[in-house]
Amino acid sequence: MANKKITELTELTTPAGADILAIVDDIAGTATTKKVTVTNLMGQASASNLSSYDFNGNAISNFDASINDQTGTTYTLVAGDNGKVVVLDNASAVTVTVPSGLGAGFNCSFVQKGAGQVSFATSSTTINNRQSHTKINGQYGVASIVAYATDTFVLAGDTAS
Repeated sequence: MANKKITELTELTTPAGADILAIVDDIAGTATTKKVTVTNLMGQASASNLSSYDFNGNAISNFDASINDQTGTTYTLVAGDNGKVVVLDNASAVTVTVPSGLGAGFNCSFVQKGAGQVSFATSSTTINNRQSHTKINGQYGVASIVAYATDTFVLAGDTAS
C-alpha cells in the first residue's frame, strides 16, 4: 500500500479483533509508533472497567455527583463545588453567594432540605432567570446554576421570586 495521509484512508466502521491500530507512545519526548490489535485494546479497556459505561438507554455506572452538605445560614460557592450537589439544611433562611472567578462552564445543583428558603446573591457576578427568580421555591425544591459565560450564570429549576 502506498503511503497515505490518515484523512485519505477509508473509514473502518466495524473493526475485527485482528485489525491493527497504530499508537504513538511519547514518553519523555521521544515518540515511538507501536501497534495494537483491536482485541488487545478492548481487553485492556475491559480490565480498566471502561466497559461498564453504556449509552444505549441503560444506567451509567460510577457516575455520581458528590454531595456538599451545608447547615449554616450563609454559603459562598467555591470552585470545588463544580459538578456537585449542595444540600442546604437549615430552618432559617439561607443565602448562597455566587462569587466571581468560578469560570464559564461551572455548574452546581442545590437541594433545599430545610424549611429555610434558599436565596441566591451575586458578588461581581450576574444571575439570570427566565422569570427573574432568585430563590428556591420551598423545602425539597431543587435548582441549578450554570455559568454560560465568565461570571454570568443561569438559575433554573424549582425557583421562586
